[in-house]
Amino acid sequence: MNGLENTSLLYLEDVYKIYGGHTVLDDIDLAVASGEIITLVGPSGCGKSTLLRLVLGQEFPTSGTLLIDGEFPGFPNSTRGIVYQKYSLFPHLTVLKNVTAGPELNLGFFERRQKKAELIEEAEHYLEKVRLAEHMYKYPHQLSGGMRQRVAIAQSLIMKPKILLMDEPFGALDPGTREDMQMFLLELWEEIGMTIFFVTHDLEEAVFIGSRILVLSQHYTDDRGNEDGVKRGAKIVYDHSLEKMASATSVKDKPEFSELIRHIRQQGFEPEYQQHVKDFDLKHHHSFRTINQPEYDPE
Repeated sequence: MNGLENTSLLYLEDVYKIYGGHTVLDDIDLAVASGEIITLVGPSGCGKSTLLRLVLGQEFPTSGTLLIDGEFPGFPNSTRGIVYQKYSLFPHLTVLKNVTAGPELNLGFFERRQKKAELIEEAEHYLEKVRLAEHMYKYPHQLSGGMRQRVAIAQSLIMKPKILLMDEPFGALDPGTREDMQMFLLELWEEIGMTIFFVTHDLEEAVFIGSRILVLSQHYTDDRGNEDGVKRGAKIVYDHSLEKMASATSVKDKPEFSELIRHIRQQGFEPEYQQHVKDFDLKHHHSFRTINQPEYDPE
């Protein structure tokens, strides 16, 4: 432990995830402060969704420490909201009812009746936040894809999670709607100050949205050798702060934006670019690495 476990909202140290002898996540170290937008990218099959499931509590590490607010988080609960690419809406319920459904499920029959007006008022508050108040009595099939995704975000926000997990949430949207949703999410983040853990395969989206970007990759080398018995998994090979200067999508046209994407692609997506574990580009002020001796032997 290094002290960050006591001050971080999300803390992972020496986290491994192994399936049937196959190492997917290999010694993951990560400390996340409250209020960050973490964007996570990496090559296909590197374990991005696996890491998200560990944070959500759908799965548990094979070994290592994972804490939320200094405590073992256990199974999925209201401390972690989740928004998937596929909208998690009830088709037979109105927008308003979809948003109140989560808190209602946590209440008994009589308490639900007593708090009905309070829940509706709270749901209306979050529908205002996601700009859907005027559509609260519509059904999901009457909404556009972007609107349905905003309902899903309101569903999560009303549960007041400590961290909002988003797994390719805009991946099914057309390019114009996707950019609108990126701007919407940034504006909502600036207003509410929530902590977001955002998984995407789109580097442009990751750099535009994130206040911090992580690259998870299996393309690296270390001192364990290349014999058949060596089982490497993905590690965090890149961890940097990002300047939130994006008040408009026009920032994507700037040369420095494109250069940063090129650099990130080199760091984690190109198999021939084999960084040694001791040379990972971990510049964020909360970055840390616990390197086991077999991985790095100075002798």
